Amino acid sequence: MARILAIDFGKVRTGLAITDELQIIASGLTTVNTKELIPFLKDYVAKENVELFVVGEPKQMDATASESEALIIPFLQKLTKAIPLIPVTRVDERFTSKMAFQTMIDGGLKKKQRKNKALVDEISATLILQSYLYSK
Repeated sequence: MARILAIDFGKVRTGLAITDELQIIASGLTTVNTKELIPFLKDYVAKENVELFVVGEPKQMDATASESEALIIPFLQKLTKAIPLIPVTRVDERFTSKMAFQTMIDGGLKKKQRKNKALVDEISATLILQSYLYSK
């Protein structure tokens, strides 16, 4: 089997998470400057066997698209053009940032560590990936 890579897309930073090859465990991979995201992903999939991209789909409480979706659509177009052989699926990402922050608290991270937005983005990507894995 191949890995699944999750993307928590952001205007400035993007959190990434990856499964193991058996697609059982979701783990944070890293946080990348969004401007460098496509080259990072191209390099990563050249080295690792990735079969699917799971991209967070931000929604409002009433299930309509969030304002962030306007930034994600052009990214998805670039992604599918740059890496056409790997399909993309979307997962509702409502509350992942809040859940990531709570995970940091529950994990005993100090206040200074919890202010690390890059870590929040990486944990959010992991939660998106776990959500996808549970739904499979």
